[in-house]
Amino acid sequence: MYFNENSVVFLDGAFVKPNTANVGLYNQTMHYGNGVFEGIRAYDTEDGVRIFKAKEHYDRLQYSAKVMGVKLPYTSEELEQITYKLLERNGLKDAYIRPLVYMGDNMTLLTNDDVHVVIMVWEWGKYLGDNMLKVMLSSYQRPNPKACHVEAKVVGHYTNSILATNEAKQKGFDEALLTDMNGFVAEGPGANFFIEKNGVLVTAPLGNILAGITRATVLELAEELEIKVEKRLFTPEEIYEADAAFFCGTAAEVVGIKQFNDHLFSMDWEDTNSSLIQRKYKRRVAHNEYQNVYL
Repeated sequence: MYFNENSVVFLDGAFVKPNTANVGLYNQTMHYGNGVFEGIRAYDTEDGVRIFKAKEHYDRLQYSAKVMGVKLPYTSEELEQITYKLLERNGLKDAYIRPLVYMGDNMTLLTNDDVHVVIMVWEWGKYLGDNMLKVMLSSYQRPNPKACHVEAKVVGHYTNSILATNEAKQKGFDEALLTDMNGFVAEGPGANFFIEKNGVLVTAPLGNILAGITRATVLELAEELEIKVEKRLFTPEEIYEADAAFFCGTAAEVVGIKQFNDHLFSMDWEDTNSSLIQRKYKRRVAHNEYQNVYL
């Protein structure tokens, strides 16, 4: 699904075949979750292959590594240039990009300087599909922000996401929605969350959520379209009073939600400002309006 006999990955300075890339069985990332990663997309635009907000994604990777005490041996610009070469070597235009920074063999709980970088690319449709979603309130909560750096994209954090997603699927839903430790709406397992009421978008503030690149893009688009956005705490009960809701993330893009628990949103999706944001986002990435600064 992710690679074939012609695929190439970037690993520690070299382009190699995935089935020849060896990883130590005693690496700290596999045992303890101390690693950081990104999820990025490339699009085939009228100007050629372009990576969606590559600088922002790789700058966030730098931040995630820094807060975890991991010394990333490449700059954001170098990682971006490597990624374009990798896409070309794999003959991919519309692609998902997964950079992963993982640690070497280390059975202690201390971070050391044995750091490895791998970048993988493959064809991957929208993570949550194209259809409107059925979403349930998860019994799991987002991690306490005083227990870890929840705004960083850390490998170990996603055990929380796996638990929430498994629960939702087992109960017949497409995706889960998690609250923070105080019961306020936070985000999905792999995407940020918005509701819309009377034309106004509402989303959780930073602090208990991942600082999403696509979330920031939605905020930019809303400002351009003169759509009011409130970044504030709100409870799940408020969702039942909303006209619409959606998830957003680089892997998922912008995807509408038709049902929350047993509640169906009454407003026609095509008539909402949320749908307008979705359509505007699609046009932006397709027409290369997020030009890469390093090209």
